[in-house]
Amino acid sequence: MKPTKIRPEEVLEYHSSGRKGKIEVAITKPCSTQHDLSIAYSPGVAIPCLEIKKNIEDVYKYTAKGNLVGVISNGTAVLGLGDIGPEAGKPVMEGKGVLFKKFADIDVFDIEINEKKVEEVIKIVKALEPTFGGINLEDIKAPECFYIEQELKRTMNIPVFHDDQHGTAIISAAALMNACEIVGKDISKIKIVYNGAGASSISCAKLHLAIGVKKENIIMCDSKGVISKSRTDLNEFKIEFAIETNLKSLADALINADVFVGLSVANVVSKEMIASMAKDPIVFALANPDPEITYDDATSVRNDIIMATGRSDYPNQVNNVLGFPFIFRGALDVRAKTINQEMKLAASFALAKLAKEDVPDSVIKAYGEEAIEFGRNYIIPKPLDPRVLTWVAPAVAKAAIETGVARIKIENWDEYRNQLEARLARSKPIMQVMLGKAKKQKMKIVFAEGEELKILRACQSIIDENIAQPILIGSKEKIFSLALEHNLDIAHNVEIVDPISSDNYEKYVELFFKKRSRKGITHQEAKKILLNPVYFASMMVECGDADGIIAGLSSHYPDTIRPALQVIGVKKERKIVCGMYIVVVRKGVYFFADTTVNISPTSEDLANIALLSAETVKRFGQDPKIAMLSFSNFGSTIHPESLKVKEAVEIIKQQNPNLIIDGEMQADTAVIQEILNKEFPFSKLQSSANVLIFPNLDAANIAYKLMARIGEAEVIGPILMGMAKPVHILQRGAEVNDIVNMTAICAVEAIGN
Repeated sequence: MKPTKIRPEEVLEYHSSGRKGKIEVAITKPCSTQHDLSIAYSPGVAIPCLEIKKNIEDVYKYTAKGNLVGVISNGTAVLGLGDIGPEAGKPVMEGKGVLFKKFADIDVFDIEINEKKVEEVIKIVKALEPTFGGINLEDIKAPECFYIEQELKRTMNIPVFHDDQHGTAIISAAALMNACEIVGKDISKIKIVYNGAGASSISCAKLHLAIGVKKENIIMCDSKGVISKSRTDLNEFKIEFAIETNLKSLADALINADVFVGLSVANVVSKEMIASMAKDPIVFALANPDPEITYDDATSVRNDIIMATGRSDYPNQVNNVLGFPFIFRGALDVRAKTINQEMKLAASFALAKLAKEDVPDSVIKAYGEEAIEFGRNYIIPKPLDPRVLTWVAPAVAKAAIETGVARIKIENWDEYRNQLEARLARSKPIMQVMLGKAKKQKMKIVFAEGEELKILRACQSIIDENIAQPILIGSKEKIFSLALEHNLDIAHNVEIVDPISSDNYEKYVELFFKKRSRKGITHQEAKKILLNPVYFASMMVECGDADGIIAGLSSHYPDTIRPALQVIGVKKERKIVCGMYIVVVRKGVYFFADTTVNISPTSEDLANIALLSAETVKRFGQDPKIAMLSFSNFGSTIHPESLKVKEAVEIIKQQNPNLIIDGEMQADTAVIQEILNKEFPFSKLQSSANVLIFPNLDAANIAYKLMARIGEAEVIGPILMGMAKPVHILQRGAEVNDIVNMTAICAVEAIGN
């Protein structure tokens, strides 16, 4: 990747445009009426105050304390900028708050204090304990930061974590374990050189000792050279790593060294120094923003090197965002009193293990790569990998419980991981229902595009999570080769069917010819058509050899739905197919239909779309409350289009009088309960609708796409409804997670058929 160019003007515009800064306070409870305000503040707020007075632990129940971290700094060691003061450091602290929220859904107050005296900083931070569930100390210079953290950890009953000390240590420990494994080096025998003897470097060395590095194999350097026992200018923290040696300079120390860990300043390591290192050198040049030696310079002299930096534009970024959000998430969720060594090590081991797992397509795509696989250029997970949350936070929480520093225990770890996913993926709870149902009775789902890598990756997840029994259409040789190339363990766990060599090919040809002979299809054409994977997969479902079909990843929607319609057909009682998207926003979950098929539906069509939608919504464990949308509210505008919707409502009420449905109504009427209750108290919808039936394809398609793009909604779909047997068509280029979700939906529909 090419280094990212950032213009100062661009950065200043980003921070100053619109609402100043990068963070704001959001209200989490209704505050739209006088009654709401009376509950939120005076006089109602006195009630939870008194409850907390009776039991101080109830502060976690009635306030935000349990999900609130204080990011606290005095601005004495900001990034690579040094002592620039608390005001100048504030943009960094706000940025830290952004990362906490984005990656772990943790709320932050950033507090910049105008104080440098150790005892005063300790006094200020300790006094804040009632406010916060945890404290993240940030950008406080060494050695003061050591004393401050030590004393706060000793005297406070909430987690205190100086990220500059421990963050890089935790991430680099994971990277070091994996790098040693890749090159076949025993971690207990490696010669390791550290450059920089500040908070981060000393903490890295200490944690590396905990994963197996031997102290006698460590050489630490500072700006004056090797830290040796002959020097008289060392503080108590450097003395711990002083050694008996004649070595003087960093260049001397690096000769035959296995590992270099740089936490110092830019350009202090030369090409010659890298060339002098041992075979398969491991180089962590972590100075920010510019490393001790550039990636290009280091790799130009050694082709056997494993290189890591703190930069995102080169492989193996050692980035603290892989640690602190998830460490605090795990600690907060068990109300840990501290973050101890075991919790830090648990985070390191979790990261090291995750790097060996198959990388999701969404992560590969985010980094503009063709493939990301465990090896020299991928020794730690990428910061944007959403799985880090569900790997690191549980590991930290479990270590807190096992070491006795947790106030509460987690009994169901699967449920906890689901809760973590739901924090960042709002669609997760709705899909958990389908995933749970699918796992109870694994159905046979056939994938028409079995030779596509995304399908194979999805099938790996489907197998691992016991969602369904995949059947792949394609060449066994190609599928095996692709699975082997990408380290997928699915070859012997799926059924692979090649149409041309299938025992059922001739039978399917005859059945298809019989179905379509009076539609202009000859026997010879039937033989050719049945070589098309979508037609073949559809025949498998029609004949009961598979329970449902997934297709459309690499083809246009009409080209995928046509074979299914010709082979499987529609439900006789509905006589229509239609599409639905699940639209997930912070306010809740909505179901939009018809978003994909019917351009200008009739009244009868709209009625069938609504009834099919109700059936589908119930499968998701939701009670359908249906609004038939229009530009008119209950006859306010007489027009053929609004009358069409009104007629559809009457048809539905005749067919299913118990269904909660009303219309015609405008979109805001449908979703704002206050409008319904005030303006239309007669409506059968006494609360906002969750199923929105649009009057035509234009409206539905535009609505869900706008919600996804500018409404920042998560969308799941399209869910095809009305087929006689389960058929689901992917969006072209769908991601692996989308395919897995659609498979679960297909499987549950098959169970119900």
